[in-house]
This record gives sequence, structure tokens and C-alpha cells, in this order.
Amino acid sequence: MIKAGIIGGSGYTGGELIRIILNHPAVEIDFVYSTTRAGKGLYTAHPDLLGLTDMQFTGTVNLEVDVVFLCLGHGNSSQFLLENNFSEKTVIIDLSNDFRLQADANFNGKQFVYGLPELNTSDIEYAQYIANPGCFATAIQLALLPLAKAGKLSDKIHVNAVTGSTGAGISPTDTSHFSWRSNNVSWYKPFTHQHLGEINESLRSFQQPIGELFFLPNRGNFTRGIFATAYTDFSGSLEDAKSLFKEYYTDAIFTHVSEEPISLKQVVNTNNCHIHLHKHNDTLLITSAIDNLLKGASGQAVQNMNLILGLEENLGLNLKAGVF
Repeated sequence: MIKAGIIGGSGYTGGELIRIILNHPAVEIDFVYSTTRAGKGLYTAHPDLLGLTDMQFTGTVNLEVDVVFLCLGHGNSSQFLLENNFSEKTVIIDLSNDFRLQADANFNGKQFVYGLPELNTSDIEYAQYIANPGCFATAIQLALLPLAKAGKLSDKIHVNAVTGSTGAGISPTDTSHFSWRSNNVSWYKPFTHQHLGEINESLRSFQQPIGELFFLPNRGNFTRGIFATAYTDFSGSLEDAKSLFKEYYTDAIFTHVSEEPISLKQVVNTNNCHIHLHKHNDTLLITSAIDNLLKGASGQAVQNMNLILGLEENLGLNLKAGVF
């Protein structure tokens, strides 16, 4: 069995990784590290694990583990790696934004590969260090990459996306606690969101220049998922657009183009991305939906691990949504 360690296991992404790996047929958890809960049962932070495992959080790290997942706050992964020197064989998958941009990808002799399988499958398969994409970045890139590859993103691109409260992390904030979030919708970081950097780098790897990207993120009054709508000028027909997307995602095991309009519940609790296309005059509307904690974080991290270790890409990730 492959031995996996989880750093920062008391948060949402850590909890999702624990749930996935406990049911993964080829991987077992070696340790779950937490500075705040060492010695306590995993279920004390993740009540859904009660009865599923007797493991406890630990305050020590096994530096010889086969694969380690870093579920730390943004800016903390680099410091952790400076203080903890993992073995040369350890695969490191980071879920923060520390190494996603090309300028940050080489860290202390480690070359991080951007871990969006629908973009970098071959590079991921030969990588040892992965920078897992952001949740908004995943949903938006999957909506736009086929157009970029075809050179169709020359005009302005408008994206509006709404995310669940878990995207803000486990620590309560003024805009994530129930009494504020319930029956409420608001935008934040208009046109300046931190995921724009990695999105633009990926799109420009296919097409340069691209039209200016305007991204408006919104807080939704639900807990999980991202529902994104993007639109831009497109000179071809709707069937032309569908052909581009279906061809691009021919080998993508988790990204699917739907003939019918999609809804968020189709993908929540899964590692899937569902995409729908709609044409209005010269404007193409692309809708994409993912679970921010799975395809947008922990599920994609396990998908990357599977690719690196030569396992079936969907191993441990055949998860079903609950649409009712």
C-alpha cells in the first residue's frame, strides 16, 4: 500500500482527503498532522468520520512517506517545506497558491508542475511536485481552455461565478458564518481575484494574446460547489463550439459536456466538472460547475496522485452526486 501523509488535516480540504483516502484501494493514511489537535481523534474535527477510523491527529511528520498533501493556508506551504525536508522519493502535492504561478514553480530545488489534468496530463505523470489549482481557477479554465486552444479568445471574456461558503475555509469570518450567509448573496474582489494569475497563464499557454478577462466572484448561500458562467464573442455556430469542447475533453475522465442545461447539484460531492454551451447571436455562453472541495481541491489532488503513481486516474474517485 502507498503511504500518504496529510499536513493541516483539520480543515475542509484535509477532511475531504481523509474521506477519500480511507476508501482508496491502493493508498492508506500514514499520518494526519495538525498543530492544534495532536492526540485527538480525527472525528473531533470531522464528525462524519465517527466510526470509520480510530486514527488520531499527530504533531509529528514522517519525512519518508510516499506522498504528502499540504493543506495549509496560502503562504504557509513554502515555510513548512523549508522546515521539513521530505525524502527525495516523496511526492508533494500542495493545495495552496504558493507554487501555482510560473514565477513561483521552482522552490528550493523542487520544480512544481501545475496540476490541472485537463491541461497538463503528460507533465503531471512525470512530476514529483504538484501545485494543485485553485477552485475558481479550475472551474473557469475548464470553461475556457478549449476556446483558447482553438485561438477563439481574442475578444473580451466575462466570467461570473458563485461559490459556497466552504471556499472561505473552516475558520469563521464575517462573511461566512450562517446568520450572514443564509438568504444572502454578495460579490467580492471584483476583477482582482487571486486566481486570475493562474487562469491567464494557462490560457496564454495556448493563445497569445487573449482578450481581457473580467471575473466577478460571488458568495452563495450554500456550502459546497462553484457555478460559473462565462461569455465571449464566437463567430462559429453552436455545433462548432460543441465540437471544439467535445474534442478537447475526449480523454478527460471527469469533465463532461452536457447537451442539457446544468445545475450545481449534478457535481456536488463528486470530482466531476459539467459544462454546457449556449449561443445567443454572436455570443457563446459557457456554463461550468464543480465541487470546490473535490474537483476544486482534494479530489483533484488525489487525481494528480493517481496520475503520478501510475494508478487508474479515477481510482478512489468514483463518487456519486445527490441531486435530490
